[in-house]
Amino acid sequence: MNAKRAKYPQLRFPEFTDPWEQRKLGELSNIVGGGTPSTSNPEYWDGDIDWYAPAEIGEQSYVSKSKKTITELGLKKSSARILPVGTVLFTSRAGIGNTAILGKEATTNQGFQSIVPDQNKLDSYFIYSRTNELKRYGEVTGAGSTFVEVSGKQMSKMPIMVPELSEQQQIGSFFKQLDNTIALHQRKLEKLQELKKGYLQKMFC
Repeated sequence: MNAKRAKYPQLRFPEFTDPWEQRKLGELSNIVGGGTPSTSNPEYWDGDIDWYAPAEIGEQSYVSKSKKTITELGLKKSSARILPVGTVLFTSRAGIGNTAILGKEATTNQGFQSIVPDQNKLDSYFIYSRTNELKRYGEVTGAGSTFVEVSGKQMSKMPIMVPELSEQQQIGSFFKQLDNTIALHQRKLEKLQELKKGYLQKMFC
């Protein structure tokens, strides 16, 4: 992409004319890793705090209930951190770049480098919509002898072109609406496929 096109995208909402700027992801957000309390101590588990593993991420835009939970004590005794609503969870190990937005505050294991947007600088759905760029950067930058992993420090350095916040919010809303429509049609398609399967079984059994 040439510099002019990067500053002035081909397609824009008409009310925005200011050039986009190149920033580092770490200037617009905090990148936060996760942690796992000792699995041998039952006092750390089955509490009120959601705790996500990478396998739970990637199927939907928003997540608000994890499979496992930890206690306040488990939180204190590990490197897990409470992440606010609007955080973009980003898987940082093999299977790099699966993302989801937190609909409820939660924690993660160490297989994440999650993006906590500065609310005055970065819109959650805007950065979530750029999952492919985040994934590509993570895959290229990540390193490791046994498995590929990208660090929080590396993610913080990621260069990204961004407009002012109000334009980000409008772009984010546009893609959110589009994703919702896709999900709705996906559910309808799945129901029709189940219906067809039922007819086939009953007509040709």
